[in-house]
Amino acid sequence: MEKGEVPVGLSLALLPCLKPTTGWATGILPDDSCSVYKRLVSCIQTRFTGVGAEVFGMAKILIVDDDEYIRELLRALLFAEGFETCEAKNGAVALEVMAEQNPDLAIVDVMMPQMDGFELCRHLRRYYEDLPVLMLTAKGELGNKVAGFTAGADDYLTKPFEGEELIVRVKALLRRYKIEKSQVVQVGKLTIDHLSHTVTLAGVTSDIPLREFELLFKLAGYPGRTFARDQLIEDVWGYDFDGNERTLDVHVSRLRERFPLEVSGFKLTSVRGLGYRLEVVEVAS
Repeated sequence: MEKGEVPVGLSLALLPCLKPTTGWATGILPDDSCSVYKRLVSCIQTRFTGVGAEVFGMAKILIVDDDEYIRELLRALLFAEGFETCEAKNGAVALEVMAEQNPDLAIVDVMMPQMDGFELCRHLRRYYEDLPVLMLTAKGELGNKVAGFTAGADDYLTKPFEGEELIVRVKALLRRYKIEKSQVVQVGKLTIDHLSHTVTLAGVTSDIPLREFELLFKLAGYPGRTFARDQLIEDVWGYDFDGNERTLDVHVSRLRERFPLEVSGFKLTSVRGLGYRLEVVEVAS
């Protein structure tokens, strides 16, 4: 980063911590930018609640970004919330860190040398299926978001971002994956038991066809996460599935008929050009 240049991902939530004389509003840092960063980190540590350790048991977050200033700020934000961190400057290094540190979540920048965020995400999905991935990038175009979700990202945050929003998204992803690892998932008013392959709604337990069950369990395990069509087909029907893509749409339609929103408390949403996600909705009783 050139001297005096503002890092693009710096949290807007930190601006009130600086005096107007720093020139931050004009996009230029003063010569003593090092001291400004120290003050920013100090401000972060006093602005956040630090409840991460209580709720998530000192979860470890992998930060992957080629900008050392962004890594430092993310480290401070996460530390202030009680999270441990480990870091990598590109995707290739991140894979080495994964093997050594076994983090609980990864925050991944897109534009990096040697291995970019999209390629890294594909590797993580292949070898670490249960790892939540939050893409962090200055690119906000729809095409890049679709590429990120298709590569296997769980969520997408565009720079510049608010520090509070980053923390909220990290905690939401950790909660989502904690639910998915359970063999019994509660979503809306429906309970899904993977051990017995049964669903329970309004006190009534029943069986549904296997593929419908696996599709529902997959989506319910990650409420709010958008799954690409290809990923759902691969996970539910297998790598060697040679049927029609419409098969997925038919199964989604059947699930919608079985579990209408007003009864189940959730809905299956189509994401144009990408796939599907399950959303929990508050239903008036």
